[in-house]
Amino acid sequence: MVPSASIVIFALNALLGFAVPVCLAWWLIKKHKARLSTVLIGAATFFVFALILEAIVHQIVLNGPSGAAIQGKALYYALYGGLMAGLFEETGRFLSMKFLMKKEPAGSLPAIAYGAGHGGIEVILVFAFSMISSLVMVLMINAGQTDMLMAKVPAEAQAQLEAQVAQLETTAPATFLLGLWERVSAMILHLSLSVLVWAAVRKAGKWVWMFPAAILLHALADFSAVMISKSAGIVPTEIIIFAEAIAIAAIAWMVSKKAFR
Repeated sequence: MVPSASIVIFALNALLGFAVPVCLAWWLIKKHKARLSTVLIGAATFFVFALILEAIVHQIVLNGPSGAAIQGKALYYALYGGLMAGLFEETGRFLSMKFLMKKEPAGSLPAIAYGAGHGGIEVILVFAFSMISSLVMVLMINAGQTDMLMAKVPAEAQAQLEAQVAQLETTAPATFLLGLWERVSAMILHLSLSVLVWAAVRKAGKWVWMFPAAILLHALADFSAVMISKSAGIVPTEIIIFAEAIAIAAIAWMVSKKAFR
């Protein structure tokens, strides 16, 4: 049986996973007069560059001659994954801002609105829907329908599913709140990186280096998440990633003050 507290936390995570991005976008649009189109551009860019284009490259590379070597060593996998995420998402951010946001004013608000869309759709698609899936699974487990779950997956995947069921039953409920915390860090990161790339696009000149800086900062965040989790566990990982997100937010705040004063 999965503890009732875990079920409540899955439901809360799913609810907040939808509500927080939507409420943030609504607040920016209603309170600060941001454009809905800018939020949607951010969401569409994440979908195209991260979920489609980056995924295609992963299929080619990880199933190619070097795939086994990359996946077989944590350092290589962390380097590869971090660099790919930085390259695709920040390039998508740069191109969308340069060609689809020409009519936006030069302040930091358009960057924040874009970041709310880019990071918000990631929260919904990556986090909220996974919480719904987990919620359905735990409800089936507690209803005695584990055999039905097993029957729905191929034989080669049943061992993995059994391990997942065991983990759901034995993990302390509070642990599942860490996923929400991780999404908060990710949202802060997306908002901050959007400001950096926006400065590179709109101000150019001495600010153009903010674009490669955003790629490297994004890659560093993803790289460290993988490497730290391998040695220190999930709680220290989330603490460090949150600290990194706050540090990058501080950089973005300073850039915004100087570039858009």
